[in-house]
Amino acid sequence: MAQFPPIMPDKPVLLHGGDYNPEQWIKEKDVIWPIDMQLAKKAGVNTLSVGIFSWSMLEPEEGVYRFEWLDEVMDMLAQNGIKAILATPSGARPAWMAEKYPEVLRVDAMRHRQLFGTRHNHCLSSPVYREKVRKINTLLAQRYKDHPALGMWHISNEYGGECHCPLCQDAFRKWLKARYGTVDNMNNAFWNTFWSHRYSSFEQVESPSPIGESCNLGLSLAWRRFTSDQFCDFYSWEIAPLKEITPDIPCTANLMDFFPGIDYFKFGKLLDRASWDNYPPWTGDERDKESALHASIMHDIIRGVGGQKPFMMMESSPSAVNWHTINPLRRPGILMLQGLQAIAHGSDTVQYFQFRKGRGSSEQYHGAIIGHDNSDKTRIFREVSEVGQTLAQISEVCGSAPESKVALIYDWDNFWILNEAQFGNNQDKKYIQTVKDHYAAWKALGHQVDMIDQSCDLSPYRIVCGPMQYLLHDGFAEKVEQFVRSGGTYVATYITGWVNEENLAHMGGYPGPLRQVLGIWDEETDALDDTKKNSFTYKGKRYACKEVCALVHPEGANTLAAYENDFYQGMPALTKNAFGKGCAYYIAARTDRDFLKALYADIAEESGLQPLLENVPDGVICTERIGENGRFLFIMNPQPESCTLFLPSCLNLRTKEMLDGEYTLGAYEVLVLKGQ
Repeated sequence: MAQFPPIMPDKPVLLHGGDYNPEQWIKEKDVIWPIDMQLAKKAGVNTLSVGIFSWSMLEPEEGVYRFEWLDEVMDMLAQNGIKAILATPSGARPAWMAEKYPEVLRVDAMRHRQLFGTRHNHCLSSPVYREKVRKINTLLAQRYKDHPALGMWHISNEYGGECHCPLCQDAFRKWLKARYGTVDNMNNAFWNTFWSHRYSSFEQVESPSPIGESCNLGLSLAWRRFTSDQFCDFYSWEIAPLKEITPDIPCTANLMDFFPGIDYFKFGKLLDRASWDNYPPWTGDERDKESALHASIMHDIIRGVGGQKPFMMMESSPSAVNWHTINPLRRPGILMLQGLQAIAHGSDTVQYFQFRKGRGSSEQYHGAIIGHDNSDKTRIFREVSEVGQTLAQISEVCGSAPESKVALIYDWDNFWILNEAQFGNNQDKKYIQTVKDHYAAWKALGHQVDMIDQSCDLSPYRIVCGPMQYLLHDGFAEKVEQFVRSGGTYVATYITGWVNEENLAHMGGYPGPLRQVLGIWDEETDALDDTKKNSFTYKGKRYACKEVCALVHPEGANTLAAYENDFYQGMPALTKNAFGKGCAYYIAARTDRDFLKALYADIAEESGLQPLLENVPDGVICTERIGENGRFLFIMNPQPESCTLFLPSCLNLRTKEMLDGEYTLGAYEVLVLKGQ
């Protein structure tokens, strides 16, 4: 059982709030700010994120600081019992900085210096920019270190993007030299003899560009790793004065949905609590089932990024967003589902963007708790208030965490290089979709899943699934061997173990260093277009193969199913290899989810794993959190039709009623149950 302290030690409850921009209303503050506080309390809001894009209001001219308005805001929050998640303003710098110090402006891959505008419009390598960030962050920490409203630091906002300026080129070359030591080592790692691309000095290296080096996969992977490490370094730079002046105040940075630009598992090690911004495209129809599944895996990834501790849903929309092609309203019940789904997967917060709609600019019509009508009579305000009431009813969940015996691997390095690799289907290798399909099978069976990457410890789990682990990090194969030898079950798929950490192909046959534990040799891989299919039969039922079919030879593994068509008819489509006290499976072909569900049901039974709920209805998602206050089962129906399920004897925390036996779960209903 894992019980974690509350995110804010003096606020030991589930947090409810959102992004608040009171500086947009300074001219009307005497009217608007009191209304905001009144409505916040009425909606059960106990935390607000402030100062996220406030640099031009805090420092309107270089060296001229205006903190008085923020003093008023912080005092106002404290007086109303609301904690501030106080942001550093580095997400968008003021115009005076771009005008006086053009080096802070980013340069794109075409080597064009950008103009002032948008956000995240700064060069992370710029000494000037770093100096300005350090200065304002230090002043914020010094000014508010003892303020009763200060509950957490919100670092920047949605880190992302890249810069190709001379400063970043120099930083990249230093990174390469630190990683490889010599130019020859780098050349060999990149396989630069190809096309006569060997460098004779690090100074000759440029970042990938459409007008320069665009085909060197080793260079591309190195650039991805460098830019990711740059954000890790910059985050550490940002928090240094905060940690020195306010060591007891936690820091976070809000992450994004499958964001490709940063290795979140690496970045997450720097966060006191992981947080992310969740914007499912709710449509009010059958598509919501898939939207909920996507949100589910992302919640679990963010929890994994944060070391399986309770995380934060830093942003979500209380109503329609404004940036989709079509922006439908949230149907009744979806807002509650969205909030409780985050809690179910381990979040200790439900937060929104935004608290109050602005009167203009690009987010003028983005959903908010308070709209342009300035009213508490709206449907959205009522539903937000209901979420606030519910979070108070289930507050004993706070600090508990899911405990899983199944882990699923998602690895950023693997994603990066699969997007670059030239084989099979070059439009889309479908790595993310494949991981989601395996995740969906486990959730359909009612099992809890931890999302991990190759750097994580495998020993807490009984079953580890590694779909499409094309790139194997140094030492990962040894971890898998130890895991299986000790009694674990490892599941691999097609396109596994082709290259090493530097994207050099493993010699001696695929799946490289996993060949022994899997007990197979993967000789070649067929790519099927939409007109072609294959099939195999597993336990008397025929399943379709699509898109990818690996041609493998058993080397100790048993064949559980074989291809039924084409020139590789009779070759294994599914194998199982005994290894030490455990076993390893190899799924040679891409299939639909029905096969994965059937296979994982057998593997779970073989491993002695029981689902959280038996006979889970289609589309329903189950999770469990365990802590010092007990076990909490969440059952969610993210679809517009009701369904029937059977419950063990348990307490409904939202209604305080005892439930036992058959139960009709309504459309978009969420049960929060405490076991007896």
